[in-house]
Amino acid sequence: MQGTAEYLRSLNPAQHQAVTHDPSVPLQILAGPGSGKTRVLTCRVAHLVDHYSISPEDICAVTFTNKAANEMRERLKKLIGPERTMSLVMGTFHAICAKLLRIYGTRIYLNANFSICDADESKRIIKDLLKPHLAVVRDVPLTLKPAQVLSEISHFKAKGITPSQAKLAAVGTGHNFALNAISENSRIIAEVYEEYAKELKSTNSLDFDDLLIFGVQLLKTDPNIVKNTRHVLVDEFQDTNAIQFELMELLASANKCISIVGDPDQSIYGWRSADVENLQKMKTRLPTTVQIFLEENYRSTAGILRVCLAIISEDKKRIPKTLYTSHGNGPLPILNKCEDERAEGIFLAKEIRRLVAYSGGSFGYGDFVVLLRYNALSRTIETAFQREGIPHRFLGGKKFFERLEVKDLLAYLQVVDNPTFTPAFVRVVNIPKRGIGNKSIEELVAQAKKNGISPMAMVEGIVSDDIPDTKPPLRRKVAPFVKVILELRKQAKKGEYADELIRNLLELIEYQEHLKSTQPDWETRWENVRELITFASQMEPPSYTEDDESPPATDAELNVGPPAELNRGNITPLRHFLESSMLSTDTQTAEEEANKPKVIISTCHAAKGLEWPVVFVLLVFEGGAFPFARSEDHDEERRLLYVACTRAQGLLYLTHCQTRCTEGKLSHVLPAIALLNFHEIAFTSRKDLLPVLPEGDTSLIFKILQRPMPDSQEVQRLVAEL
Repeated sequence: MQGTAEYLRSLNPAQHQAVTHDPSVPLQILAGPGSGKTRVLTCRVAHLVDHYSISPEDICAVTFTNKAANEMRERLKKLIGPERTMSLVMGTFHAICAKLLRIYGTRIYLNANFSICDADESKRIIKDLLKPHLAVVRDVPLTLKPAQVLSEISHFKAKGITPSQAKLAAVGTGHNFALNAISENSRIIAEVYEEYAKELKSTNSLDFDDLLIFGVQLLKTDPNIVKNTRHVLVDEFQDTNAIQFELMELLASANKCISIVGDPDQSIYGWRSADVENLQKMKTRLPTTVQIFLEENYRSTAGILRVCLAIISEDKKRIPKTLYTSHGNGPLPILNKCEDERAEGIFLAKEIRRLVAYSGGSFGYGDFVVLLRYNALSRTIETAFQREGIPHRFLGGKKFFERLEVKDLLAYLQVVDNPTFTPAFVRVVNIPKRGIGNKSIEELVAQAKKNGISPMAMVEGIVSDDIPDTKPPLRRKVAPFVKVILELRKQAKKGEYADELIRNLLELIEYQEHLKSTQPDWETRWENVRELITFASQMEPPSYTEDDESPPATDAELNVGPPAELNRGNITPLRHFLESSMLSTDTQTAEEEANKPKVIISTCHAAKGLEWPVVFVLLVFEGGAFPFARSEDHDEERRLLYVACTRAQGLLYLTHCQTRCTEGKLSHVLPAIALLNFHEIAFTSRKDLLPVLPEGDTSLIFKILQRPMPDSQEVQRLVAEL
């Protein structure tokens, strides 16, 4: 266990000021990326215990994630010991509220054995509640789905809007809430909100939003519950919403002793109802609040920081603050322009290989990250990495061809191309829902096997009355599925291209509506669908050589057009597409994957709080990634780009394409506005790069990484193998 003087000596002047600040005066620690905020927060807790003799059980420390709470707890064990650390009240807002409600919930007539309802369970409840309203919903422009309604309800709860307030707003009583339009949709959502609240109450359950709402209600009803709390600390304060702000005030109601850590420049969760204005609200409610800026960055080179500051400084409304470092300039960040996204993927693969070689293996694959605005953009990168044999994984998610919506559509096309392929049939025969349960599918597969035919042949026979339907309802249920497959099969035999087949499939099965009704993140999944169409539209024509046994195309075939010309022998456009898609999946076993360093592919949101030696930020162009076309907040898009770039320790690349293909349509794109004003002085271009990093830059990077310099002989060996 470290002594007080020891951990204080490890702090820079601003950190020391924040840690030792008078606990009776509210404090905002505005900590830039890489400025050691976690160290400051843990040291402040330790100092409150050691120097100000505040009992650990009287300190409440709120973190944004459970992972952050665990990390903070482990650090504190080394500073104040395990026993005192375990006495602290520490966790997320949800965890702290859940604990208080278990103990004191009876004071607001809540049973202590309440259940916590997860998102899937909430959607099932709302789906049932929507059914009586469906007749009305069909008559209005907006089709309401459970995931959408749940999202709206969550937004209401985050803003402290009750069901009765939502209903008043829906009928136009002047309340300026999200549902202030007079419409049937607004009315239905508000009514379902009220019914949902009653259902949860009747089943003695709370959803995650309710934990906060009932926590607020509890502390308002009996403030004495937290009368002994002498200090409240909140991490990632810029990501708090209205009800979390209220919770913070209630937790600290006894003496108003609060310390928060945050960075308004990293506020990227507005779409989750986070309110960066909470920083100003705190200063208004607590006028004696002091701000301390942590501006010394320990993560990145000075060259990287200059680019990051140039990006965020475009926001003229931000709180003026800077970032600096004692590190040298290092290599300038690289702005790389590619012809298209395929060339971009090739550039990434080759550049990663080059850096591994020229570092003598001191850079491993795990030192690289590729950051995307949204995950559908990963497809071309994954394809390039697969082709080049570069190990990679998607942070917090699945690779492109492993995603549910992509696998659904590929399975449909597999059944079209190969009706005997049972796994694909089983996957999609009831997508979208056709009332064919798992038991019925199992019986169908078993009967088909007994008859010596495929399940697809079985349902085709049932629909055509060639095979008796042992269960009359089955014919009616499978008929739409069979119709879709037969229609697409006819098109495929004519040589229709895969992208058109996918478009037709989407229309025939109304797949977008299926995603809307079943997936809360349907918009993200629809982006993946669009990217699959793009992939299909960019397929090279299947090759045909003199060695093929199939006869050459006849004049009649050639007169039909390109699709028929490609449909020679066994290589149809559809089959060629399916083969390419399947070969794009990762075939390594779990054993081979274990403990193997991999290049990380991640969204910018998922990368927050992490760092890598080498960072690639992709598709930096106006109207595509930054700002994202669906985003209404360009300032938040700029902050997200800033967060992405500040993940880099030694090397930062920003790449953009001159053209981009979306659903098979080619368009010209421009670099993001945030870059236009300064990239010529802040960046170098790829063509200006030397084949190796200068020794001074290499020395600086590996000093930051606290690694030894690369071995020159190993560098020569790996470069020779390139």
